[in-house]
Amino acid sequence: MLIFSMSEKELGKKWDRCLADGAIKLGTGLGLGIVLSVLFFKRRTWPISLGSGAGLGMAYANCQNDLRSHYLLHRSEKEQ
Repeated sequence: MLIFSMSEKELGKKWDRCLADGAIKLGTGLGLGIVLSVLFFKRRTWPISLGSGAGLGMAYANCQNDLRSHYLLHRSEKEQ
């Protein structure tokens, strides 16, 4: 069984990417929710919540995949 350890520098870079991705996706979802709320849904708050939640959910999934990618073993097509 192989045990991999992630260096602090690599982990820090991944966390920075996760936070930046989260901020971008949250801002995009929030902005889209506000626009849809104002234009189509008579200024209700649920489109804002839905957009923000969708943005955070996508950011969480991307971050989880990025942090776990170090532990996945990748094989090239030639080796298969």
